Amino acid sequence: MKLLFVLLFTLLPLSACQTSSQLASSTKDAHTTGKLAAPAPKSLKISRDSYGDKLYGFWLGQSIANWTGLVTEMDKIGDIGETKTGDFYTREDWGKPDQPSIWGQGVPSDLSDTIDFVFREPGEVWGSDDDTDIEYMYQHLLVTHNTSILTAEQIREGWLKHIKKDEENYLWVSNQRAFDLMAQGMLPPATGAPSNNEHFDMIDAQLTTEIFGLFAPGRPDIALKMAELPIQTTARKDSEYIAKFYVVMHSLASAADKNLPIKEQLSWMATEARQVLPDTTYAAAMYDYVTQLHDSGIPWEQARDLIYQRYQINQEDGYDISSKQLYCNGCFAAGINFAASIISLHYGEGDIKQTIKIGSLAGWDSDNPTATWGGLIGFMIGKQGIEKAFDRKFAYQFNIHRTRQNFPNDGIDTFENMAKSGLKVIDNVVIELMNGSIDNNIWIIPNTKNRPLSP
Repeated sequence: MKLLFVLLFTLLPLSACQTSSQLASSTKDAHTTGKLAAPAPKSLKISRDSYGDKLYGFWLGQSIANWTGLVTEMDKIGDIGETKTGDFYTREDWGKPDQPSIWGQGVPSDLSDTIDFVFREPGEVWGSDDDTDIEYMYQHLLVTHNTSILTAEQIREGWLKHIKKDEENYLWVSNQRAFDLMAQGMLPPATGAPSNNEHFDMIDAQLTTEIFGLFAPGRPDIALKMAELPIQTTARKDSEYIAKFYVVMHSLASAADKNLPIKEQLSWMATEARQVLPDTTYAAAMYDYVTQLHDSGIPWEQARDLIYQRYQINQEDGYDISSKQLYCNGCFAAGINFAASIISLHYGEGDIKQTIKIGSLAGWDSDNPTATWGGLIGFMIGKQGIEKAFDRKFAYQFNIHRTRQNFPNDGIDTFENMAKSGLKVIDNVVIELMNGSIDNNIWIIPNTKNRPLSP
């Protein structure tokens, strides 16, 4: 597949953008009237202040969605072998008692007795989890080393410093295997190679690398260049492609037409990001199948049941999890969670609350898709947009030491400071990787046509 992609920017103030369909329309109009179309715009301009609010929204939205999804994590994975979890949840289960997870020893989540949003009130502190903490670590490493691209040595040193070794360290299987290999002296990307890491096709990379898309606003080619080594630290093949899909979507959030509803912006972003999924992969087949189900008009519950049957039971489109028992016959594999993720993306229709609800109820590792889309939509609507959507204020402190270690201030940070750290990273990226500039607190990002969607 020829992975080429054209981003078209306007010269309007700040982050307004022109989509390819708009350009096609203007070109057609020029042809009809006999006038020449306007020359291609030369740069994308983004306010650092505005972007800082969006980064705050990313961390807040991701935290709300992560902790809400944890209530139902692994409650419903289907009836496979000796694992019987009963029928999947439906929309009618929202607000009802939470059911035990497969490893809950017969008890529901201790986060909430009911399936509902989990909040931290002003004055309280959000805790890190594996859907947020390695992204936090990568941002910290980029700032600490004052670099735009982490080296293999910097990644290894960062993992060994900030991840606990002899106690609960909140790593899933591919991350854990990579961590063990690093402790033995191995460097990425070898730590994610199938010959060294038998869990290379699990969900791990898609939890830890989405933020690189936000570090390269409107430039998915740069985002993928920055994310390549972190992704390959734990992933290959379809799990790598899926992680890249999320990175591209996060980068494209700055290039979407802000005059369109969030639903249509996300649809455009996802359609463009689909190009990083080779047509021969199960990841591409999953995206296309879920999209077709959504477009057919069936309810999300029916779409979820169909992907369960097609992929987890029948293992179609090359999705082979026959050797991946891991508690639940591959329910932690990258694919089934990707399919569930696309359900909540499409059916959530850009509404942050609805997207989190569907992601939490869809099944499997339900905090994974919720954290992804809660963070991305949170970024798109910003801090105030989240507060408006939920009609409330939230805690702004974040405790990275819940899951990681050896960070400043005993691990207590704030979303505002985390956003400022992200701005520092992007300053370097704009200058060093984009050949752009910063003028009056505005990033000026040159437009490069026909950028490939892979480095």
